[in-house]
Amino acid sequence: MSQQPILLDGKTVAQQVLNQCAQRVARIKAQSGITPALATVLVGEDPASATYVKMKGKRTEEVGMRSMRVHLPATTTTEELLAKIRELASDTTVAGILLQHPVPKGIDERAAFDAIPAIKDVDGVGVTNFGSVALLGFTHSSPDTGKEPVHGCCTPAGIMRLLAHYKVALRGMHAVVIGRSPILGKPMAAMLLNADCTVTVCHSRTVDLPGTVKRGDIVVAAVGKPKFVQGDWVKPGAIVVDAGYNAGNIGDVDFEACSKNASMITPVPGGVGPMTLATLIDQTSIAAEWMYCKTH
Repeated sequence: MSQQPILLDGKTVAQQVLNQCAQRVARIKAQSGITPALATVLVGEDPASATYVKMKGKRTEEVGMRSMRVHLPATTTTEELLAKIRELASDTTVAGILLQHPVPKGIDERAAFDAIPAIKDVDGVGVTNFGSVALLGFTHSSPDTGKEPVHGCCTPAGIMRLLAHYKVALRGMHAVVIGRSPILGKPMAAMLLNADCTVTVCHSRTVDLPGTVKRGDIVVAAVGKPKFVQGDWVKPGAIVVDAGYNAGNIGDVDFEACSKNASMITPVPGGVGPMTLATLIDQTSIAAEWMYCKTH
């Protein structure tokens, strides 16, 4: 590609989402008298996780919701964590519960994720929301429909929203997702499939990864390895979405090299990351609207 690719500016789009959230939260508070809370649960002392939790709390408060930060010691057992999640689930002022990933070794993370009620699983990591997204598609319900909203995993849901903002016509595209984690790669593949893409999911056992990636009209990298995706893996005109974030503000894609072929590409930082956070806040406000303003 001789011309520069279009930068998929997640920071700007995310701010638009947060502005809409602030308006929704104001309506919720006016109608119900309740200030919705997002409860973030951090287990242990991982500094990166602590930074993420602080950032999520700040964004929560910026749109007018309450940030409830729960910090548990690294010695916390699965049962103790489940008890805390059940306590938060029963708190009627808590609209959303987020368990910061990863948790210390020895804790059954999946059991903890699935202990969060689907309506309060605003990070979209539980099996109920994942199943709903995979089988029924990713939709939000208004509070007067009588149907609970479905929360998608925040990073893939944020990516879909970013692509929609830039009017990317996904139908018929060959999408290649690199990575199969339960909170990114797998739900990303499901959302793209529901958007009528033909989807290939690559992983550590994929044969001829570069050749497979090169067949993609859209490539989503989610492997957790800095500059993993090389420029000559990307076919001319492909859309490149970098869902990775590594030390030093480096993504999973060699941005400079891939930009030579890509028609659209996300920067790191400023691409997928802001959309993930905005989606979390958005889904919390949607859950709060359904819980406190429902007419069913």
